[in-house]
This record gives sequence, structure tokens and C-alpha cells, in this order.
Amino acid sequence: MPVTFPIIGPWYSTEEAANIMKLSPGHVSRQCRLGKLECTKVGDSYWLPERVVKRLHYREFNPDELAHIYRREQQIAVERNGYKNKLNILGILSLDTGDQASMVYASTLQKFCDFIGFKLGLIQTDSNKIEKKIQQANEDPSIHGIFVFYPIFNDARDKKIKESISHSKDIEGLSSFWSKKLYADERYVDEAKKKKAILPCTSLGILKTLAYVDHLDERAGQTFAGKKITIFNRSDVVGLPLAYMLKNDGATVYSFDIDGGVVMRKHGEKTPITRKEALSQSEIIVTGVPSRAFEKVRGEEIKENTTCLNFSFVQNFEDSAKEKAGIYIPRVGPMTIGMCLRNVVRLYENNKSNYDQNRKPDWEKYGKVVTLAT
Repeated sequence: MPVTFPIIGPWYSTEEAANIMKLSPGHVSRQCRLGKLECTKVGDSYWLPERVVKRLHYREFNPDELAHIYRREQQIAVERNGYKNKLNILGILSLDTGDQASMVYASTLQKFCDFIGFKLGLIQTDSNKIEKKIQQANEDPSIHGIFVFYPIFNDARDKKIKESISHSKDIEGLSSFWSKKLYADERYVDEAKKKKAILPCTSLGILKTLAYVDHLDERAGQTFAGKKITIFNRSDVVGLPLAYMLKNDGATVYSFDIDGGVVMRKHGEKTPITRKEALSQSEIIVTGVPSRAFEKVRGEEIKENTTCLNFSFVQNFEDSAKEKAGIYIPRVGPMTIGMCLRNVVRLYENNKSNYDQNRKPDWEKYGKVVTLAT
């Protein structure tokens, strides 16, 4: 008996729709299963009407392909410079929390390290021992980068752990050494300006994604010149670094946290601004509020063709805003990892003289070695 579709017009299979939308088939299937995309189920497959496929094709951007470009660039650089299988990253997981999200993140990081040609040593250790293990790794000439899978304690102690990582091995760029460089707009770590500073990987991933989708010419200090950008998140980990990065590149930034909004410019004092004023003026809106109590951004609050990016696991945009947006970017996870691995190469090149090229790391002295299924 033939299948009857409830809407007249062309329909697309999950795979066909994913190809048109430039998304993965798995992502489209999940959206269908969760009821976020209009579709009909035929057997084990989902079929989507043309209007849904076309709408998302123009408005939703998948960061996977852009992240792959950066991973491929690093793979080529590693091969060309003879670094393949010589750069070692220590990945630290808490033995106490058993956080599943961290294990998924670790698996993805492992996959991309293998692709580029890095060695990732994943270990689990007691939360109370992590800081001591980091101090050991700071002095270990066979380890070139340290990555901690947060949260560990999910309080102020996590910040202390971040600060314990040597800036020369801090591939996430989260220590105050790198924050001070960013806030002072210092782009090098040496007077000769041959060693470039690194930036927090999630914030950098967002910046690179925005520059790409808006077809901006990446010029130091000028990439976002004249742009007005709202950011809902002023955390030390993502929102505040991102605000400084964008203003250092010429943007006027409207930065919001629970206490309200402030205007940040390359030159001048911070001044207050309301949500209504900020959203009505912005060409770009970035949200990262991990709370369902947040008042989602609505279509009537924003301009036509605004670029909207959400980096929280909680969706911060109403459907009306997504539909009004010129481009909607639902996540940045792949770009976070891409920028982190980019930082590995930069830090290694900045500090090559400190490392023993012939020494292999003893992962077991740092904790229980984790073997992930490939």
C-alpha cells in the first residue's frame, strides 16, 4: 500500500534534507524525533516537506564543516612541520563525578586528536588530586598541553584548577595569564612579536564562526569594525572574553548578565544599555544563558537578517527569532575543539626549546588511563 503524505508538494528523506540543509543526517533525525522539525515518519525514516528543508537551508548554519576546515589546516601544519605523533596532550577527568557529558567530549577530542596527529593521554583521578597532577604535568617536558574536563567541583575550586595550569600548556586559554593579554589587547607574548598569544577556545570559535557566516575580512583590530553585537553571557569563561575580542576587533558590544547591560567599545568608558535598545540595534546576537528562566529572544525584538548564535545547551531564541534571522547558528561545540587544537600547535611552537622530543609521557603516573571505544 503506498504511503500518503499529509501535505502536497515535494518531500525529502532525512539524508536528502541533511545534504540540502548542510547538516548531518543524525542531527536532522534527532530534530525530527524531538518534534522540532515538521516531518512524517515512514517506517524507520523521517521525511520532511520542501518548505521546511528550504527554510533551514537558508537560515541554519552547521559549524561542523567550518570546524573540519580548521582541523584539516592543523593536520597539514602538523605533517609539514614534522610534529605528527610528537605532541602529547594530558586530558584529565574526575574519577568522582562520572560526568557523562565529559566522557562524550573526551571521545570527540580523542577522535580529532587522532585525525590531526596528536597523542591524547586520557586519565581519571580523584578530584582532590587534580591540582597536584597538573603541577607534575607542568614540569613534565614530554607533555605539551593540558586539558581538564570541567566541571570538577562546579564551584570556585574549578577556577583555582584553571589557574594552576602553566600558561605554556594551557591549551584552553582560560588562565588569568591569557585573560590579561586579551583584556590589554596584547596579541604577542614576546617583544619581537614572533610568538602569538592564544585565546579562549570557545570564544575564539564563536568569533571565527561569526566572521565566516557574515563574510568578514579578518584583519587584526578591524574584522568587526562598525558592527553592533549583543552578548547575553558575561562569564569569565566565554561571554566576557568574547566581548573583549569583538570590541578589540572594532565592534560596539552590548554585554549582558543578570544585572543588566553595558556598552563596550574599543575606546571609552562602559555605559549602561537596556535589552530593548541593544537588540533593536544589533546586527549580531550571541546567547549563552544555561537557564530556562531566561527570557528568550523574540522575533519582534530583533532586526531583519540578524545573525543569531546560541552556545548554551538551553535554547535562548524563540522560533520567531530564528525565522526572522538571516542566519541562525544553534551550537559551536565543534569549533571549540577546533580552536583548542589550534592552540596546541601555537603553544608548542612558542615553547619548543622547553621540550624533550625523545621522551614519551608516562600517563599512568597521572591517574587511571581511560581507553575509549573507537
